[in-house]
Amino acid sequence: MKDGEMTFWDHLGELRKALLKAAAVTAVTTVVAFCFMPSIFDKVILAPCHATFPLYGWIDSLSKSWGGDLPGFSSGSFDIDLINTEVSQQFMTHMSTSFWVGLIAAFPMVIFFLWRFVAPGLYEKEKRGAKRAFFFGNLMFLAGVAAGYFVIFPITFRFLVTYELSASVNNMISLESYIDLFVTMILVMGVVFELPLLAWLLGRIGILSRSFFRRYHRHAIMVLLILAALITPTGDPFTLMVVFLPLIALWEFSTILVPKAEDDTGRNDEK
Repeated sequence: MKDGEMTFWDHLGELRKALLKAAAVTAVTTVVAFCFMPSIFDKVILAPCHATFPLYGWIDSLSKSWGGDLPGFSSGSFDIDLINTEVSQQFMTHMSTSFWVGLIAAFPMVIFFLWRFVAPGLYEKEKRGAKRAFFFGNLMFLAGVAAGYFVIFPITFRFLVTYELSASVNNMISLESYIDLFVTMILVMGVVFELPLLAWLLGRIGILSRSFFRRYHRHAIMVLLILAALITPTGDPFTLMVVFLPLIALWEFSTILVPKAEDDTGRNDEK
């Protein structure tokens, strides 16, 4: 049967098959993650709790080469022990982290099944563009997850756990709060890195043009600085720039991807 002859229910059935395949792959990767989770937890998820995490050593050596120490990243011991205050929390954490790790691992296949669903309804030119978009979306999501894990989360976590309002208050970090922050920040960065793809899609359908990015460039810098300050609540300019620079790079990259409007002359907009 040709695609044009398919009914609404036929399309709904194909979507159901695609979603079931995506769910099946996610279930398999989740089970695999569950089996290896004790090792993954110690070597990957809890790695930012220790001074041996690669970013900490790099920042420390960089600060020494500049002739000083960055606040919160000076050489010395850094070892955070998490506590568990609920009977079932460790088991529930085992389950939830297995799901999130499985979902991240299955993400490329989930996108592939969705692509297989929408591809028959596209023209050849649209297929080529959509194929690049799906590939680019996969790549940017994984890049965002990597940036969240290796840079954004460790900086934020180390600042927060070493921040001291009073010497009389001891920080006791719970397993639940650590996992909540870990999962949230990494997935948020994965989503944030999809912004260039979103800008490209909005540009393709005529909602955004390159002149928009030029017009609001200075506004974007201010908003992204505030966002970076919220993600990493520290007064240290270095850690703020570590977060801000990837965000502004995503904005500039989005500018390149968005096509020019028909009346866009390429000149700066007049105030």
